[in-house]
Amino acid sequence: MNLRDADLSGANLTRTDLSWANLFCADLSGTVLIRAKLVRAKLKHLNLSGLNLYGAVLCGADLSGTNLTGTNLTRANLAGATMPDGAIHS
Repeated sequence: MNLRDADLSGANLTRTDLSWANLFCADLSGTVLIRAKLVRAKLKHLNLSGLNLYGAVLCGADLSGTNLTGTNLTRANLAGATMPDGAIHS
C-alpha cells in the first residue's frame, strides 16, 4: 500500500492494517494508531512524537530517523523493528 506523502493528520486508524505500507513523508500528526498493524511498514524519518501507538504491532517496521518523543508505545510489539538510531529491536 503506497501512502507516501499522504495527509492522515487527525485520522483515527485504530486497529487498521497498514502492514507493508509505505508511509514515507506522510503527515501523521494527531493520528490515533491504537492496536494498528504496521508490520514491515516504512515509517522512516516521520514525526510520530506524541502519538498513541498503544498495542500496535510494528514487527519489522522501519523507524530509522523517526521522532518518537512522547509516543505511547505501551504494549507495542517492536520485534525486529529498525529503531530511530538504526538498531534492530530484539
